[in-house]
Amino acid sequence: MTETANNPSLEEIEDEESLFRELEEEDDHESSQFRERRFQEIQAEVARRQNMIENDHGAYEEISTEKEVMKLTTTSKYVVVHFFHKDFRRCDIMDKHLRGLSHEHYQTKFCKINVENAPFLVEKMHIQVLPCVMAFIDGIAQSKLVGFDELGGTDGFSTTLLEFKLANAGECVIKKKETGIQFASKSKSLYQNDDDSDDYDE
Repeated sequence: MTETANNPSLEEIEDEESLFRELEEEDDHESSQFRERRFQEIQAEVARRQNMIENDHGAYEEISTEKEVMKLTTTSKYVVVHFFHKDFRRCDIMDKHLRGLSHEHYQTKFCKINVENAPFLVEKMHIQVLPCVMAFIDGIAQSKLVGFDELGGTDGFSTTLLEFKLANAGECVIKKKETGIQFASKSKSLYQNDDDSDDYDE
């Protein structure tokens, strides 16, 4: 009696079962490799974040001297600096938003300095309107966010809007988690004069 296609032999069935077992074992092996790779990536990210936290990343601190600002912007790759005045209400508003962003963007160091303690930088960076938020990569200024004009000109702007403005200004100082969109614009050295000047408005 011959076997038909609809009635496979016992030998053929065993061969198919053996093939399925092999395929399952291959899938399990690949899944195991993927899980191990993912675990290592997560471990590396946790270690990186812990290291940043230990070095004050994830925090928003006040720096008291220009020398500290210069040191920070040249020793940390990504830095956002808020130039503020203690008597300016809008600087307090900016503080609240930047503090929130500092907890979300560990790769970037967030800090602030009172303009009264930074006359050299205020002059060199032509800071004439407060609050003024500047972003640095390796000590080079990448962008300047002046006042609230780019934030709708209102005190009630959201942290999300500020994050959007920073993340879409150019290079990689602050990144959107989903898209990796990056922030910066025209570059200039922290230590060089700049011809651009903004009118001062209190």
